[in-house]
Amino acid sequence: MLTVDTLNMMLAVSEEGMIEEMIIALLASPQLAVFFEKFPRLKSAITEDLPRWRETFKNRLKGAPIPPELEEEVICYQQSQLLSTTQFIVQLPQIQALLKRVQSPFAAQAQQLITNNATFTPALHTLFLQRWRLSLVVQVTSLNQQLLEEEREQLLSEVQERMTLSGQLEPVLVDNDSAGGRLWDMSAGQLNRGDYQLIVKYGEFLSQQPELMRLAEQLGRSREAKSVPKKDAPMETFRTLVREPSTVPEQVDGIQQSDDILRLLPPELATLGMTELEYEFYRRLVEKQLLTYRLHGDAWHEKVTERPVIHQDEDEQPRGPFIVCVDTSGSMGGFNEQCAKAFCLALMRVALADNRRCYIMLFSSEVVRYELTSSQGLEQAIRFLSQRFRGGTDMASCFRAIIEHLQNPQWQDADAVVISDFIAQRLPDEVVKKVGDLQHKYQHRFHAVAMSAHGKPGIMRIFDHIWRFDTGLRSRLLRRWQR
Repeated sequence: MLTVDTLNMMLAVSEEGMIEEMIIALLASPQLAVFFEKFPRLKSAITEDLPRWRETFKNRLKGAPIPPELEEEVICYQQSQLLSTTQFIVQLPQIQALLKRVQSPFAAQAQQLITNNATFTPALHTLFLQRWRLSLVVQVTSLNQQLLEEEREQLLSEVQERMTLSGQLEPVLVDNDSAGGRLWDMSAGQLNRGDYQLIVKYGEFLSQQPELMRLAEQLGRSREAKSVPKKDAPMETFRTLVREPSTVPEQVDGIQQSDDILRLLPPELATLGMTELEYEFYRRLVEKQLLTYRLHGDAWHEKVTERPVIHQDEDEQPRGPFIVCVDTSGSMGGFNEQCAKAFCLALMRVALADNRRCYIMLFSSEVVRYELTSSQGLEQAIRFLSQRFRGGTDMASCFRAIIEHLQNPQWQDADAVVISDFIAQRLPDEVVKKVGDLQHKYQHRFHAVAMSAHGKPGIMRIFDHIWRFDTGLRSRLLRRWQR
């Protein structure tokens, strides 16, 4: 079976001009003109997409079949070109019958040429073939125009859908022209209105929590090439964890004798309910001989200092991608869940603006991965925002996944961010050691975004920087009052 591309080559019909005319007509449509005026940041992205459109059209034309009647006429025309004038005269009745059968536009003109000329000369033979070819060129051009019009309507429909999506998400995600281009690429998938409305919903929530957006922007600027103090620079709060000489109970270590009633063993407490043993209980209490839990742990204290804001020197280091681990345990549900998702959306916005990658990992009982800045980033973001936070907290698996990811050469400059309330079990020593090796040998930085003021100091001490966003009721009311 012949294709349109083969037929164009046979008849020397060029589709380049027709494709260009179609694209110009498409870009001049009123819908796109209004869109360009309203969202100028995405205009350049669409313009850069034109070469891909051209190649798409060419590939579709190459594979498009032609009608069987036209194919039969073209084959007859090719065979007729090989005949001499004498042979052509012999085959002429069959050629006329075929033209009438396939309902060729040239049939009437062919009959007129034969009727008006009593003698069929070689010159008439040449004229017949030339006009026949001209008729075929007109038919093929009309076929190309028809196919291009169908493609134009389909493309216009796709562009309108992507325009609607990009227009809805532009206030939420786009920060500059480069980000606009990436957003256009990410919107190529088939998304329903209900899907991307989820991103708009969390974008609105993020606008109601400006502290989260500022926190994401600070984290995005956390890498300095040369830390140069700026004259008359404002002060910023810097939090670090320091060890104290005292001991703070953190982990059960055995049994001891003491008078600590809050840590009594159940058998000791049971003697208090027996009248015969009540006096014995008080005696052992006075003598500090009651059996109690023995606890110990590292004592850490958060030290808050003020330091001047530093600015970048000219040789700024390229900022690497984000690897974000989000705690999806039950304790992170409700308002914590909303804040965690909105913060990831803010990091996605920062990554789009700086042309960085943003990789999300969810951890509770298992690790689920999403890359929000890939070509399917919007679909991935919607799947992430649709997740529900429930289950336990397996912090160790989160760090193991980060360590494994950082060993990939593509992620060597990545910033690891862990979003959690950090109410979890102590990390294994081997995980703490591997994290320390990555920090000291390869200068990887680990950031903690703490959603609670009650996180385990023993876990949080391994992070390079701790970003506080307390989601308690008091902190929420205080932030609202300060706005």
